[in-house]
Amino acid sequence: MAAAAPPPAPTPTPAPPVEHQLNPTPYTTFVRIRLATPSDVPFIHKLIHQMAVFEKLTHLFTATQESLSSTLFNSPPFTSFTVFILEVSPNPFLIAAPHLTQTLFSPIVTHVNLDLPIEDDDSEEFKIVGADGSEVYVGGFVLFFPNYSTFLAKPGFYVEDLFVRECYRRRGFGKMLLSAVAKQAVKMGYGRVEWVVLDWNVNAIKFYEEMGAKVLQEWRLCRLTGDALQAYGD
Repeated sequence: MAAAAPPPAPTPTPAPPVEHQLNPTPYTTFVRIRLATPSDVPFIHKLIHQMAVFEKLTHLFTATQESLSSTLFNSPPFTSFTVFILEVSPNPFLIAAPHLTQTLFSPIVTHVNLDLPIEDDDSEEFKIVGADGSEVYVGGFVLFFPNYSTFLAKPGFYVEDLFVRECYRRRGFGKMLLSAVAKQAVKMGYGRVEWVVLDWNVNAIKFYEEMGAKVLQEWRLCRLTGDALQAYGD
């Protein structure tokens, strides 16, 4: 008599749905780009100061948390000054916190697999503890606002600041932030995204060129500020 057929293999339990396809490694870092809120001002202020140090322009840095709070969040996102925050975490972003439920922009969630762990000496200064007890860390930001091209007869975005903290650089996070701005510009039918770069920052220039940006050598930034600007008020 033939032997009985073996029982069928058990059906594997399906994995719970998450916001991104997971292929984690021991050094996977999870990333989220979201709209900033007024509660992010302390982090934005610290990031701007770190940027001023990096650009050797601390003598021009006069922003305070109070002045940022009073100017950054007076208009709906994308109609005036807008900030995207880059958050990183060693754990997946599984739960959207209430302040992330934003109708104008859905947070971008992804992950990167790294060869080595990130050593963040300033993690406590940039830590956000969620309502569920989860911990995420602010890794960078981009600040931009609308401008207008008469040649294109279309609005665009001007990127005032793009900054990633030192321990998170050269890992693709800056490209994620700038790509988020470009994606939003395309979504809104805008004609271009533009910014300036310091001529000595060869790494940034190479990075922007690799993203497809044209660095315009023939243009020079002109600026009225400080006493020169105030003279026009007399």
